[in-house]
Amino acid sequence: MTSRLRYLAGLAGIGALTAAVSRGLAPPARGALGLALVLAVAVQGPLGWWLIGAVGTARFLVVWGIGIGARVGLVAVTAFIIVPVLHLTLVPVLVPLALLLVALLGLEALVLLLERRAAEVQ
Repeated sequence: MTSRLRYLAGLAGIGALTAAVSRGLAPPARGALGLALVLAVAVQGPLGWWLIGAVGTARFLVVWGIGIGARVGLVAVTAFIIVPVLHLTLVPVLVPLALLLVALLGLEALVLLLERRAAEVQ
């Protein structure tokens, strides 16, 4: 399995797990979690894909830095624009968003670790 396929499988797994967790929540919390999932995957998904493709290249640190900046920017835009425009409560959106971003960051790290191990074996 390639790194990119592992990453896509991980994205799908995190999405499925989040959807399963949301079933046990009250409708307002379910909506906030759904919004956080959509935002996190929409921003982090392509950035993680880009980062995995940049492994072993000179641009890796630049891509990594852009990803960190995009995550911080997403949290700021969500807090100062999206939540007020949608008349939502801040905490129920930002906490799951932050947790999902951390989970997706962990997914990137896991995929890169598995890629490194596979390269060492060869």
